[in-house]
Amino acid sequence: MDLTASTTIRKPVSEVFAFWRRLENLPTFMAHLDEVRRLDDGGSHWRASAPFGRSVEWDAEITDDVPDDKLGWRSDEKADVPNAGTVLFRPAPDGVSTEVHVVMAYDLPAGALGKAVAKYFGEEPHQQLDDDLRRLKQVLETGEVVRSDGAPWGKQARKEFPQRPAQPLPAGERAEVMA
Repeated sequence: MDLTASTTIRKPVSEVFAFWRRLENLPTFMAHLDEVRRLDDGGSHWRASAPFGRSVEWDAEITDDVPDDKLGWRSDEKADVPNAGTVLFRPAPDGVSTEVHVVMAYDLPAGALGKAVAKYFGEEPHQQLDDDLRRLKQVLETGEVVRSDGAPWGKQARKEFPQRPAQPLPAGERAEVMA
């Protein structure tokens, strides 16, 4: 399965790259990622949730690390879900923001059947990646994944990214905005 997605984040390239490069940050916006921890050999260990309450794990290595430009990775040969990819960080035309481009590939367990089952349960991989990048944008621009009263617990099945429900502005702040 090959995936691509992009987003623009209103933060400088150096800040976006540094946030992503600190791999422990990735579970703050990647819905299925439960944990990423650094290993003594410079690699990292990843654990992610999978359909039917299962989890998958793998070790990975950084294959391309160009500060403020590109970050590439590849899972090791023992990975439950072999994967590899590259994230590109580009200055946006506005001179302030960063374009983030993700290209990744992974082998779905059970091939086409696994893809069909995942899609049936609302786990369509392309949409997941788009959603992850939307959450990255929210985390970097606002400091949290924003939820409304209508969906304060995220996807109901997993209660992903619980946040406080949106609240009206206090009277003083409302008056400030109206002025």
